[in-house]
Amino acid sequence: MAFAVHNVARPTLIALSHLRWDFVFQRPQHLLTRAARTYDVIVVEEPIFNEDPAPGVIAFDREPGIRVVQPTLPHGTDIAAAVDHQRAVLDGLVAATEGPLTLWFYTPMALPFARHLEPNLIVFDKMDELAAFANAPPLLKALEAEMLERADVVFTGGAAMFKAAAHRHGNIHCFPSSIDTTHFGAARGGLPDPADQAAIPHPRIGFFGVIDERMDVALVGEVARLRPDWQVVMIGPTAKIDAADLPRAANLHWLGGKSYADLPPYLANWDVGLMPFAINDATKFISPTKTPEFLAAGLPVVSTAITDVVTPYGDLGLVEIASTAVETIAAIEHVLARPRSEWLARVDAQLAQGSWDQVWADMAALIAAATRKSSTPLKETARV
Repeated sequence: MAFAVHNVARPTLIALSHLRWDFVFQRPQHLLTRAARTYDVIVVEEPIFNEDPAPGVIAFDREPGIRVVQPTLPHGTDIAAAVDHQRAVLDGLVAATEGPLTLWFYTPMALPFARHLEPNLIVFDKMDELAAFANAPPLLKALEAEMLERADVVFTGGAAMFKAAAHRHGNIHCFPSSIDTTHFGAARGGLPDPADQAAIPHPRIGFFGVIDERMDVALVGEVARLRPDWQVVMIGPTAKIDAADLPRAANLHWLGGKSYADLPPYLANWDVGLMPFAINDATKFISPTKTPEFLAAGLPVVSTAITDVVTPYGDLGLVEIASTAVETIAAIEHVLARPRSEWLARVDAQLAQGSWDQVWADMAALIAAATRKSSTPLKETARV
């Protein structure tokens, strides 16, 4: 199994991800599209199980410099066979590369089919506490411990996660969620209302993102119930929860997933941004990307007490923090009535301190400075 890699004179970065590239545009996409200015980037996703009788592979290009690879397996494939196939796919990719190779891990669950490789550098971008998520594999904690031993450099997706993990690696760095200010700032200029929300009255209280076990759906339903004169607009795909179990009301609108490019027109026509995260193990260490995205769009934000939202955004008075439906309603009433000019000036001063471009530049500098596992050529990897 051989794979052609374009621009072979450039270094290659192979990212091993538990997230689908085309699911939602988030931290991996922001970072890896910027990495593609320097590297040939190959994103290897988790397998897709289908009806084909034999293992296979799907490969396609996305943003410039990004190739997405999806191993495919027949339904019912056992774990050992799945690992063997993923190893064969990965070995084929590595065998087709020339020059320096970086392995970039988003999930330690890739180690069983990747630990035999000897790249020039191993990066672990610990964007989530995956072991705290619903139905996390039992081996995940042990594999993460191994991942931290193998990685040359580790990044964390937020301050709370960094604080919890800082003692576990000697070259670990905190990179919270950042912002593409230009993209979301377009919402401040006024954009046409998308067709599927144009008929929804105001005030509109909006959320966008994945709707999963990290969301307090009961809180969403209660806010809608207590304020039937408000319209609650929810954008995003569901994951690991049944859409049939979501609360329903005449003023509660589940509009489904939207592309990253299509988000600014929705935000431009909302009155308040809502971040109704549940307070549970799955949210203990999250650093929501949507916090600065809402703010860049000029939207007042009300959030539950997520640690990386409380500090710095709540402490600086940029985001209102609320725990119950009654507190959430009071906070929304407050920001709806509040003059925005002074608040926006403070928002912009905070957002000016960072960007995804700056995050990637800082990461790239740390990568360049990291001690390479080996200065010799890669160990010969069998072509399969």
